[in-house]
Amino acid sequence: MVHTPGRARPRRWLTGLAVLTLVLSVGAVTAGAVTRTSSAEAAPQGTKDVTAVLFSWRFDSVARECRDTLGPLGYGYVQVSPPQEHIQGSQWWTQYQPVSYTIAGRLGGRTAFKAMVDTCHAAGVKVIVDAVINHMSAGSGTGTGGTTYAKYHYPGVYQAQDFHSCRTRISDYRNRYDVQECELVDLADLHTGTEYVRNRIAAYLSDLLALGVDGFRIDAAKHIAAADLAAIRSKMSNPNAYWIQEVIHGAGEAVQPGEYTGTGDVQEFRYARDLRRIFLDERLAYLRTIGPSWGYLPSGQAGVFVDNHDTERVGDTLNYKNGATYTLASVFTLAWNYGAPHVHSGYEFSDFDAGPPNGGTVVACYADGWRCQHKWRQIANMVKFRTAAHGTGVVDWWDNGNDQIAFGRGDRAFVVINKEGSTLTRTFQTSLPAGTYCDVQHGDPTSGGGCTGPTVTVNTAGRFTASVGPNDALAVHVGAGGPGTSPAPSTGPSSAAFAVTATTVWGQNIFVVGDHGALGGWDPARAVPLSSAGYPVWRGTVSLPAGTTFGYKYLRKNADGTVTWESGGNRTGTTPASGTVTLTDTWRN
Repeated sequence: MVHTPGRARPRRWLTGLAVLTLVLSVGAVTAGAVTRTSSAEAAPQGTKDVTAVLFSWRFDSVARECRDTLGPLGYGYVQVSPPQEHIQGSQWWTQYQPVSYTIAGRLGGRTAFKAMVDTCHAAGVKVIVDAVINHMSAGSGTGTGGTTYAKYHYPGVYQAQDFHSCRTRISDYRNRYDVQECELVDLADLHTGTEYVRNRIAAYLSDLLALGVDGFRIDAAKHIAAADLAAIRSKMSNPNAYWIQEVIHGAGEAVQPGEYTGTGDVQEFRYARDLRRIFLDERLAYLRTIGPSWGYLPSGQAGVFVDNHDTERVGDTLNYKNGATYTLASVFTLAWNYGAPHVHSGYEFSDFDAGPPNGGTVVACYADGWRCQHKWRQIANMVKFRTAAHGTGVVDWWDNGNDQIAFGRGDRAFVVINKEGSTLTRTFQTSLPAGTYCDVQHGDPTSGGGCTGPTVTVNTAGRFTASVGPNDALAVHVGAGGPGTSPAPSTGPSSAAFAVTATTVWGQNIFVVGDHGALGGWDPARAVPLSSAGYPVWRGTVSLPAGTTFGYKYLRKNADGTVTWESGGNRTGTTPASGTVTLTDTWRN
């Protein structure tokens, strides 16, 4: 939840707080360690780490989209808007004012919700719920499910003693008490330090898990103490469910994103803000180092986005109204190897408070104001680009010093972005195997290696020549080949599988880092996180070019953000001509 007024009152009450959001500047933060439970990472196990955020879509519309679009396009997750009963009203923010934990909001009831989860799972798409657990409503009335409520009095759920004693609005974000115990735009702030409230919230989340939900986006997490969130999570039926928190960075504020990396993953708002500044006012060439070196959270714990439902309205990120610039920023985000991308998909608006068209029913994309950004070819086809590039580092970077850039992802993918006013024509050096590839920015791959649009031919030296128009992009990847030639290398793909036995304590995680770009180039901030699913054996697989000899070591990241390298000299490995080399090691103290 961004520091905006809309969720609680009509805009006329709260314009000053919206201004506060706009003036927050970007600054550094000390990142914490990765949690030990791999299922809680922002980049979950497997290669499909892109989430489509279908904001304010009704559950039956989400189900259809999972079946017809998200599954076939390769999205790993869909995030749905809050399902619980809420205050009445057509404004978008009404669904962020709960009055009970019954699934009875305007987006559909319990039966429709369950049917949606089952349909999405059948399509290979996991379901994330936007969970509002910091507060209840700001007023009194009758909810969308028929519950009669008053502020601080929610029958069968909460009474006055279940809320913090501070009953005034937050006024000073430099004061931790003010931020975490007073009221966010007049919303009744739950006393999450009490066992009853923790148990009640955990029961709500566990009910959603019982319906098949795979995890949660925790709304307004910065307004809840990290220790309270950890306690709530521990009480859930599955404490290891996917968990990512909305913790908005504000320079000089008392509560910072790094505090929450011990309880789960965190949305990295600084990334989106910097992306807006660079794409609108600076040079794309500066993006060469965007990531942890800019003070961001570790990649394995960061959720990244170009915009979300709050920021597109407040104006501190790009949004669909930025046209081609918005599209190119989305292409970059899906191609870059930082964080796990969340693709916002909403609707047109001119009024800050405007609720979803047709009450959230999407009859068809691109109709009735539904923008369906997740379905735009330039964005949608980058989902499989990202899957193809999973586990690889950035290679073969090129820029003209201004707004033309290009880079590869190992030997699996390559993208060119031209945000200048003239056509870019150039011979690009890549690490791709020779072959003919479909330019997925302008065509769709078809069965048998075909393409509905233009193709790119890479020679045996890894080079291709192409022209990219102004404010346009080009993207190719293995698995999307042009007619007559398979882009897959004749020797087949290769990779290195790491398995190291290492004991840790809660809040620690094991990483592998090495001398290849896909292994972080010896930079601990870019090290590859390993999964603890088979603890004490930590595992992970990294795609590397065939026949590559590489050096590597393991390191441990602690809860305070410090890094400990294993002892001894560098380890070495060599990928085969085709297949996987398995490296079985034991941590060296």
